[in-house]
Amino acid sequence: MINHWDRPGWSDSTRAYYWMITVPPEAPLVSQAQDCQRQLSHLGFDEIAEDGLHLTLARVGLVGEVNAGQLEHLVTTATESLPAAFSLVAVPLTASRGALRYSVGPWNPVLELHAALSLAGLQIGLPPRKPTGLLRPHIGIAYSNRRRSSAPVREALGPLRQMPAVSVTISDVHLVELRRERRAYQWRVVHTLPLGPQPR
Repeated sequence: MINHWDRPGWSDSTRAYYWMITVPPEAPLVSQAQDCQRQLSHLGFDEIAEDGLHLTLARVGLVGEVNAGQLEHLVTTATESLPAAFSLVAVPLTASRGALRYSVGPWNPVLELHAALSLAGLQIGLPPRKPTGLLRPHIGIAYSNRRRSSAPVREALGPLRQMPAVSVTISDVHLVELRRERRAYQWRVVHTLPLGPQPR
């Protein structure tokens, strides 16, 4: 595994706007994620706090490259095409090269939301970002802070894969100003956009 924090273009002074889904602290997923963190604490990963669980959707741009007027225009444009609220199932537990994380599904509503937000950015003249087809939705619980063998991580994750999946209702999306503080992400919510009524 790699060091998640060794990312070109990022430092503690970097500020960037992102679209993000957050997990409310009272959601059942949070308590299960904390249980997973306790059982994996011997690995020495940087754990994500209970109020920091999130699903990153798309980068808008660096602060300084996107002005307040563009943000307002982006929010107005995005609001006109947001899909309905939806439910996800978070499935414990797997890893990427740099993090421990939940898989989530189904992907279709997340991809639909990403596509709508991406189109809104293009419509107001923001440069294109990651294509929707490259998005791999997930919810992280801890970041790798050094290079390490994946074998002990795989072994530790094995029993946690037997835990039940957890449902999460997604009813809004946030435009945030994201920053790094030491080995954690923090953000300021700039706008919260409610999704449409969930189909019955």
